[in-house]
Amino acid sequence: MNPQENASRFAIAPLAGFVEGLFSAAGLDYDKAAMVAEILIEADMMGHSTHGLALAPAYLDAATTGSMTRSGEPDVVVDRGACITWRGKRLPGPWLTARAVDLALDRVKTYGTVTVAISDSHHIGALAAYLPRATRRGCMLMIASSMPSLAGVAPFGGTRPVFTPNPMAAGIPTEGDPILLDVSASITTLNMSKQLAKAGKHFPQPWALDTQGNPSDDPDVVIRQGGTLLPVGGLDHGHKGYSWAILVEALSQGIAGFGRADGPAGTSVSVFIQVIDPDAFGGQAGFKRQMSWLGDACRNNPPRPGVDAVRVPGERASALKRQALEEGVALSPSIVAGLSIWADRFSMKWP
Repeated sequence: MNPQENASRFAIAPLAGFVEGLFSAAGLDYDKAAMVAEILIEADMMGHSTHGLALAPAYLDAATTGSMTRSGEPDVVVDRGACITWRGKRLPGPWLTARAVDLALDRVKTYGTVTVAISDSHHIGALAAYLPRATRRGCMLMIASSMPSLAGVAPFGGTRPVFTPNPMAAGIPTEGDPILLDVSASITTLNMSKQLAKAGKHFPQPWALDTQGNPSDDPDVVIRQGGTLLPVGGLDHGHKGYSWAILVEALSQGIAGFGRADGPAGTSVSVFIQVIDPDAFGGQAGFKRQMSWLGDACRNNPPRPGVDAVRVPGERASALKRQALEEGVALSPSIVAGLSIWADRFSMKWP
């Protein structure tokens, strides 16, 4: 799937106002509507098209039907300065997560490291979309998330789904563009599987198992037939992705004290956020020097046959974002169509 194929470009400010208007019309508080629009568009600018405005119709449906809480504040379970836990109450995930990142950034100069755990959030979108909030301030940010109300990934050697893809992301500042990681514990995501199944397409390789444990490249096996995505490492080394999935569940659900053991239904997301200020350790200059050296060592590594050049994680996202800022954000016809349905419903016009 090529998200840039037949895409149209839209100026960011008018598009953000339009999307914010959609969410306001769906009943979200102004600040929540604005933040959801910002984070979804940020994801599209960075090339994460499956987790950008492609999610907006589902979010709007959740807001209008009541499965997403449209107004209010999270419950503060614990606040010990550098350690905070919130019960998210199904409030919009982009708003909750961005707010938690900003809170951690406000406090990190005092504490050096600040950690926020959020339980029972609504869907939070692409983890990568939050990373620049920290890296542009010279801080490192780590985010991990899981959805205890859903399962689509079996433990290594098993056939029954237990986990979600359980992504982990990190934003690492350097002397140039930041290093941006956003990777899942499964070979692919449930959202990508849904989009492929809807389009009648298959995975490039057997990335799934059916209920009998047979490898399959058919996303329908996971989406409609009770099968499972394979963890990172696949049939040979999937114990690595399996271990990673457990770690993310511990960070996002275990630390928050709420998760799969409680049997939540619907869309209930658990989030782990940690901001690190290098100045509290070896210093920001030293941190950036080390990470810049590492990035250069990777880029200058001789590529293997068939590879043009070695890239650093986030390099493409930074380039796409610069292009989007200059030329507008690229949206596929399917994304435009999904937003247009809601624009018609709310009697709104495209910018």
